[in-house]
Amino acid sequence: MNRRPVIFLGPSLPLAEARAILDADYRPPVKRGDLLEAARERPPLIGVIDGVFLHTLTPSPHEVLRVLREGIPILGASSLGALRAVELAPFGMVGVGRIYRMFLRRDLVADDEVALVFSGEDLRPLSEAMVNIRFALSEARRAGVIDAQERRELVRIGKALYFPDRTWGRILREARDSLPAATLERLAAFVKGGDFDLKARDARLLLAEAKRRLAREGTSRAPSEGG
Repeated sequence: MNRRPVIFLGPSLPLAEARAILDADYRPPVKRGDLLEAARERPPLIGVIDGVFLHTLTPSPHEVLRVLREGIPILGASSLGALRAVELAPFGMVGVGRIYRMFLRRDLVADDEVALVFSGEDLRPLSEAMVNIRFALSEARRAGVIDAQERRELVRIGKALYFPDRTWGRILREARDSLPAATLERLAAFVKGGDFDLKARDARLLLAEAKRRLAREGTSRAPSEGG
C-alpha cells in the first residue's frame, strides 16, 4: 500500500516547487496503463496534471473509470488532467482550476490548447501552450499593450502553428508581416516581464486541493480523544 498520493507531473510545474506544496509520490507524465499500475498500490489519492501526447497512448476514459470504481479519488488539472476531468466529472473525477472550467464551459475545445513539447531529461517546457498564449494576449489587451484586433491576429497566428512550434519568438516573427514592429516590441517586453502560466497556476491549485482533502480525510479517520 502506498500511503502517499500519486501525482503525475511534468512540464506544468517544476518538481521542486510541487514538493514544497505537497509531499507525494511524483511520477512522470501519465501514459496508458500508468493509472492502473498506481491503483494497485492503493494510494489515498491520484492527481493527474501532465500526460504524454506524442508517440504513446494517453490513459483512456475507461482506465480512469476503473480506478474510480475501486474507490480511489482522482483529481485532474492543467493539462491532460483537465481534459480527462471534463469527460469524467459525471463519474466522480474532480476537475480543478481555470483551464478545467474553460473546457467544461466549452470556451476551449481542442486538446492542442494544453499540448506542448518538453525536454526528456528535466521535463522543462520547450514550447508554449496555446492556453497560456491566449491568457497572455488577453492580459496584454487589458494593459493597453495591444488592441483587440491585434490580439485576434496574434491568436490566429499562434493557433495556426503546430503545437511543438508554438513559442513567443516564432509567433512574434510570424506577426511581422501584419503588425507594427513597435507593437511587437512592446508585447515581447510585456510577456517577458509577466507570469502568464495558467498551467502552472492550476497545477498548484490541484496540489493544494489534494493536500486539503488528505488533511480532511486524516482528521475524519483520527481516533477521538477523551471519554
